[in-house]
Amino acid sequence: MRAGSPEISATLVSARGDMRGSVRVPRETVGFRRLFIFLGPGYLVATGYMDPGNWATALAGGSKFGTALLFVAVLSSLMAIVLQSLTARLGLATGLDLASACRRRFPRSASVALWLLAEAGILATDLAEVIGTAIGLQLLFGLPLALGVVVTLLDTFLVLAFERLGFRKIELFVVAMLGIIALAFGGQLLLARPDLHAVAAGLVPSRALIENPEMLYIGLGILGATVMPHNLFLHSYIVQTRDVGASSAERREAIDFAIFDSTLALIFALVINGSILVLAAAAFHATGHTDVVELGQAYTLIAPLLGAPIAAKLFAIALIACGLNSTVTATLAGQIVMEGFIELRMKPTLRRLVTRLIAIVPAVAVTLLSGEEATGRLLVLSQVVLSFTLPFAVVPLVWFTASRRLMGELAAPRVTTAVAAVIALAIIALNGKLIFDAATGQ
Repeated sequence: MRAGSPEISATLVSARGDMRGSVRVPRETVGFRRLFIFLGPGYLVATGYMDPGNWATALAGGSKFGTALLFVAVLSSLMAIVLQSLTARLGLATGLDLASACRRRFPRSASVALWLLAEAGILATDLAEVIGTAIGLQLLFGLPLALGVVVTLLDTFLVLAFERLGFRKIELFVVAMLGIIALAFGGQLLLARPDLHAVAAGLVPSRALIENPEMLYIGLGILGATVMPHNLFLHSYIVQTRDVGASSAERREAIDFAIFDSTLALIFALVINGSILVLAAAAFHATGHTDVVELGQAYTLIAPLLGAPIAAKLFAIALIACGLNSTVTATLAGQIVMEGFIELRMKPTLRRLVTRLIAIVPAVAVTLLSGEEATGRLLVLSQVVLSFTLPFAVVPLVWFTASRRLMGELAAPRVTTAVAAVIALAIIALNGKLIFDAATGQ
């Protein structure tokens, strides 16, 4: 099926939902003004790469191993850039999101299995958001953690408000929150004054990542928190919010703009994630605090260690902003996954409420039964779960975008496909190594 053919045009029309084609692209615009219209979806995707789960894994890695895992954060971001370029290509070339493509190309039983795995990843993401936002509320306003978890239900109404305002308003809100996060971490890094030589050394890969099971566990958490599976489903859909033409040339231009957008946004996310890890290395590892895995513990220590009370407040504000951003994008991803795999439509607010209620149960249970100090370990575990579900999204993505039968002349270049295949194999191999270590008690 060739891009721009009657077949694909019909697919685009039939596949269109409420948001597809909702952002107008005037044909007369050129240059930067035209590029600007396509900027936005990448930042929604980037939000998922700096949610509270990322914080937990970066804090644990930075405090325990210094900057040694900075290479993993960089490599994970480069993997994400390649994979997100494929999701943009899939959505704009075919008019299908990744979940819908799976439903059309795979047997029903396989689609249902992949849907359940995708939902597991979204629930793990939502669990991280619930805990992270609740901790932020506790740190800033003194709310008990269990009560803060319940309060996170209110963000359901935030999603409802954005549903009414339109997709471009969602993008603007997300970018505003990202700006707050960047300013907060910029201020904390200035106060921490990290060792630049240690930062440079952290960019070099270490054999300890494979030899040390604990480092591998946290490294996989960073990988899962960075190359998040639900973001692959999300991006393949939201790139279609731009009302591009049906011709091959127009779609090729849209793909180029979308890849530029997501690459720029993910570089920004890398800077934030790297800042969290470097901050943990400078503030905690360098001062002998090598076991900081709780966000609340980090908040308590950061002010006296950096010598400025404002550092802790910036930490809490950025944490809440991350939670709010992740709420919006996880809701969109959940709806896309449900509609794409099993064609079940549900109002975003109801979908969010159901997902959030399911995530609240383990969060409250762990808080009440094991104490607040156990939430950090739960956050890291949620990100490792994401890493295990990742291959079930990555492998179909690589397969679809390499198919000229599906993609036509807009199929991914062979070099890109080869690199993406290596990424998929690396993720599977690292997951297998972690399972082997756990089974053999290493």
